[in-house]
Amino acid sequence: MINERIIFFGTPGFAAYQLQYLLDHKVPVVAVVTTPDRPKGRGRKLQACEVKEVALKHQLPILEPNNLKNPQFQEELRSYNATLQIVVAFRMLPEAVWNMPPKGTVNLHASLLPQYRGAAPINHAIINGEAESGVSTFLLQHKIDTGNILLSKRVDINEHDNAGVLHDKLMHAGAPLLLETVKGLAAETLEGTPQEELIKEDLKEAPKIFKEDCLLNLQDEVIKIWQKIKGLSPYPGAFINVQYRNQDLILKIYDAKPASQAVNKGEIRLFKEGNELYLGCKTGALKLLEVQISGKQKMNYKDFCNGFEVENIKISL
Repeated sequence: MINERIIFFGTPGFAAYQLQYLLDHKVPVVAVVTTPDRPKGRGRKLQACEVKEVALKHQLPILEPNNLKNPQFQEELRSYNATLQIVVAFRMLPEAVWNMPPKGTVNLHASLLPQYRGAAPINHAIINGEAESGVSTFLLQHKIDTGNILLSKRVDINEHDNAGVLHDKLMHAGAPLLLETVKGLAAETLEGTPQEELIKEDLKEAPKIFKEDCLLNLQDEVIKIWQKIKGLSPYPGAFINVQYRNQDLILKIYDAKPASQAVNKGEIRLFKEGNELYLGCKTGALKLLEVQISGKQKMNYKDFCNGFEVENIKISL
């Protein structure tokens, strides 16, 4: 029995999985804070986020503030008399919010802190070719992702894992770690370790990824290009700019693998060999497996080769 009053903050599926897991294990969540409904899809209808859907299913009170500094929101939050708060995949909290409960606010972060502090740790771990990642729980303090570490768990990254695969691995690893953290804090048997004591090498950051960060540099080493494709798949998607039938288009690449040296032409271009689709880079070639060109759905390389004259697609450098 966990004798706490917990408020959960979160929005996407990663956070919703943690909330469901905690509720399944009888963790006393007294309210949920999430984002207001957003318009989605072609009809632009308002749609609840994944965390809200879990909260509704369990008939939990839901707070949907636009402004976390709003005094009315903070007063409502205070009325729940939470002893502990949990944050998973949510926006930055003001001190008046994270410092409100007596036992503080716990964050679950998708990296082995202190490495990969920031908004996109999963993407950057794959882009940088890491062999492992992990999840960490820590107590929030002023500077983002720098609070005292409570618990962590390592997770292997396989060679062909993309950001989506690693996301799911960390999501499943995070839930029992978060539960163990809550139990330890409730029993007052868990103490945080300052991150400064854990720094043994240069820190790698994980800043938010913008569209311009997703453009592939085909002058790079082919392995780095492959890592970037994996690190940005399935979202937001690595891309190159192309021209086809006098149109400037974007070609997103979601799945690829390094080609054998036999098809390394040393030229930057799209080309076919037999029924295969390749992207020639400066230092090698990639076999493209799943792509999406402007105005079309994702498609495998066979459908793309059947639907487009690959030899007439020019890469814009």
